[in-house]
Amino acid sequence: MEECIFCKIIRGEIPGKFVYRDTQVVAFHDISPKAPVHVLVVPVKHIESVREITPEDQELMGLLMLKVKDIAKKLGIALSGYKVVVNNGESAGQLVFHLHLHLLGGWKKSPGWEV
Repeated sequence: MEECIFCKIIRGEIPGKFVYRDTQVVAFHDISPKAPVHVLVVPVKHIESVREITPEDQELMGLLMLKVKDIAKKLGIALSGYKVVVNNGESAGQLVFHLHLHLLGGWKKSPGWEV
């Protein structure tokens, strides 16, 4: 098992404010939000970045996107709109090397927020 911070959150060794959890995907609030709603959608399987996705991960990658849609609805941002961002590599701003999707939204409720 990997020792990155997201793996530790997934295993419950570090607390996380989860909004979704199953055997393949978890979602939890970002500790440094860049939007009124900022959730990280993370595969349970440790994959460092987009570069490390394999053909065997195809179904998991599709599941991640379906979960983003479901979580956006659950959080009340599906109709108003949201962004899905993936930072891939250090130069792109990836800080935790466990693939994760940033789900950002909620600006209409708080117009002062900017990304």
